[in-house]
Amino acid sequence: MITKRANTLPHALTFEEKYNAIGHQDTRYEGIFITGVKSTGIFCRPSCRARKPKAENVVFFDTTQQALQYGLRPCKVCKPMEQLDETPQYVTDLIQELHENPYLRIKDYDLRNRGVEPSHIRRWFKKHHNMTFHSYQRLLRVNAAFNSIHQRGETVINAALDSGYNSLSGFNEGYRSIFGSSATVENSKHVINIVRFTSPIGPMFACATDLGICLLEFTDRRMLETEFKDLRKRLNAVILPGRHRYLDLLQSELAEYYSGKRQHFTVPLHTPGTDFQQIVWNNLQKIPYGETRTYKQQAVAINNPKAVRAVASANGKNRIGILIPCHRVIGSDGSLVGYGGGLHRKKWLLDLES
Repeated sequence: MITKRANTLPHALTFEEKYNAIGHQDTRYEGIFITGVKSTGIFCRPSCRARKPKAENVVFFDTTQQALQYGLRPCKVCKPMEQLDETPQYVTDLIQELHENPYLRIKDYDLRNRGVEPSHIRRWFKKHHNMTFHSYQRLLRVNAAFNSIHQRGETVINAALDSGYNSLSGFNEGYRSIFGSSATVENSKHVINIVRFTSPIGPMFACATDLGICLLEFTDRRMLETEFKDLRKRLNAVILPGRHRYLDLLQSELAEYYSGKRQHFTVPLHTPGTDFQQIVWNNLQKIPYGETRTYKQQAVAINNPKAVRAVASANGKNRIGILIPCHRVIGSDGSLVGYGGGLHRKKWLLDLES
């Protein structure tokens, strides 16, 4: 039996649930509701770090437009009119410049000449990439050198010098700091490219190999580090920042999806996993846009009706959100269950598709 999504399917948050969610800087509710504060005349995103207002002074809205029509102004602390953790333009410009020329070295002196405070750059990269700006540049250089050797057949010494290292020993030291103390270019691992970008319901990470997208997750997913570790092990790879044609295509298609202009994705997928997981993930991709299935229906669809728990486990191991639409799977009673990005994001996605 095919389950069409009913209008009453997602459980709507009560006032009490929304009120309990604010004041904790919890990004999982991003895009789900807006908090209006009548006593101050402002409205905030759910994760605002400002002091929690009294319940009697709070009114909740579904959109910023409703809050503006109510006569409230946007909070200067959490900036609800902007996407959460949106990359500042000066950081976007620097990343774009480095991706176009990964051998470029931008030092603190250069940043100051551009009117950019180095400490701001350091804090942003530490928060969002868990590394310094200079470490990010170094990873881009090593990644570019690695690709020059393995894709274009350059010699190690030429790749080392082209990537900005003054000597082969300096390149080897940087290379081994990433790939391991015993690594050599000749027996080196593969590279998974990673990018961070914003979405209407929170920032996301995406990873790609030359076979396709291998990860798409919200940055606050609790299992993210485990997924990174599993990918590195399965693909014998390291995860490095860098441009990739599939990452560019993914971001373009996701923007169309979020705006309601796309229902199907064309970007290739790379999904290493067990044979059973592959069967479940392939079946997930057959659930039509705007429809839902239960775990039981999934099990029946793969001709294994007793494997309901195993199907649910495989869904939970899916690393590629939205494109492999595990958000379209619901409980047997029609409730929203089991979504790594948070049940409220699941509701948002189902509302978008309805």
